[in-house]
Amino acid sequence: MTHCSDRLLLAVSFVCFGVAGIIGAADALAPTVGATAVAIAGVYCVAKYATRVSRRTLVHVALVLWVAFLAVAGVHAVGLETVGAAVPGRANLLVGSLTAITWATLLSASSATAFLGFREYGATSSADRPEDGVLEGETSDYSTR
Repeated sequence: MTHCSDRLLLAVSFVCFGVAGIIGAADALAPTVGATAVAIAGVYCVAKYATRVSRRTLVHVALVLWVAFLAVAGVHAVGLETVGAAVPGRANLLVGSLTAITWATLLSASSATAFLGFREYGATSSADRPEDGVLEGETSDYSTR
């Protein structure tokens, strides 16, 4: 059941980042503040996700998100309006969706990478001191050669 809740946190953060990207496109103060608040909620969800999964899982998630971002960024090279005109349906809906996906993949990948960096370089909270892990019998991700 924890795997499902872990993925749910990641999905919620992805949606938060996509919504923040769409809202943040407006050129006004209130939408920008709202987008910032939604993006902060997304970062919080990624932070909770990063504490619940293994280092290896976080590496894989960050890598997949960066590859997804690069794939979506390739669509920007062609042009969102060009893609919107080429695909049947409402062009403005497709352009908005691609914009949301771009922001969601970029911010998700960046957040996952940042929290992976915190884990790699030993940024711990005061409650997670390494001495406590040794006393409780937890093993480290790194060898002690």
